[in-house]
Amino acid sequence: MKIKIYIKDFLWMATGALMLLLVMVIVIHFQTGKRPVEQLAFRAKRMDLVARMRLNLASASEAEKSAVLAITDQDSKTFADQARLATLEVDLDQKELGEQLATGGTPNERDLLAQFSRAFTILQHIDSDLFVLAIKNTNIKAYGLAFGPAADDLQKMDSTLSNLVAKSSALPDARNVELLAYRAQIAALRILTLLAPHIAEESDRKMDELEEQMIKEDKEVRKDLGDLSAIQKLGGNPDLEIAFLNYTRFSEVRGRILTLSRENTNVKSLTISLGQKRKVLFLCQDALSSLQQTILEEPIIGVNYGSVSNPRSMQVEKIK
Repeated sequence: MKIKIYIKDFLWMATGALMLLLVMVIVIHFQTGKRPVEQLAFRAKRMDLVARMRLNLASASEAEKSAVLAITDQDSKTFADQARLATLEVDLDQKELGEQLATGGTPNERDLLAQFSRAFTILQHIDSDLFVLAIKNTNIKAYGLAFGPAADDLQKMDSTLSNLVAKSSALPDARNVELLAYRAQIAALRILTLLAPHIAEESDRKMDELEEQMIKEDKEVRKDLGDLSAIQKLGGNPDLEIAFLNYTRFSEVRGRILTLSRENTNVKSLTISLGQKRKVLFLCQDALSSLQQTILEEPIIGVNYGSVSNPRSMQVEKIK
């Protein structure tokens, strides 16, 4: 009699367990609406989209860095266009992934995509400003003028003043001529040496200080050249006139250099790239990495994951 009761209780327990299992299967079925193979295909599609987004994001960043570091306007523009194209691919994949998650993703996955989207929008705004700066290359152009035409004009001025001193060695004022020419040469050279730090400088205040020093040296050059021309024996001397002309040309080039240097596009774009851009890019990649891992860890009935860190270890169990 007791045995029959035990069997009866066992049957009730077994029936209850089966009913519970049946309910769970029904719930899972209606929640997912997909068979394991379909779920794996859906996962693979999302994983592929995220992987492509991460790859194109990295490609866009690499092209952006090349645009910032390029030394010609054309190269900067070419790399900027490449970065924009890769960013467009990220945007298209983001929209497609959003559609996928809207119908079959989890709330956590949608939240992570939203995090990425917010950071990605900021990234696009940063790139928009950064590329405008990068393709101007004003600092590089300023360097080209400083170590090209400006240096050439001063070298010619220096040569003509040296000739003037040599030719005036027999004059009573030879010593004074030598002193004035030497002071003009030194002051002009100081201006040239101040141009490079001005071009590299990021601070407007520091650039103001450098320009004040240039103005001081410029006054010295003009005073010395004026004093030379006031010496009676040097009136109308062709070497002195050429020295004046070369310094005038140098001053004009210097004005162009300072204008380009003030725009500071290379310095500004590099600062943005290594600072603000790098931080936002990290947020984008971090959100995508978390989203990728979340999708990978989704439970699928009939799938044995093995080690989550090794996707190849996943195996589909045989369904009897």
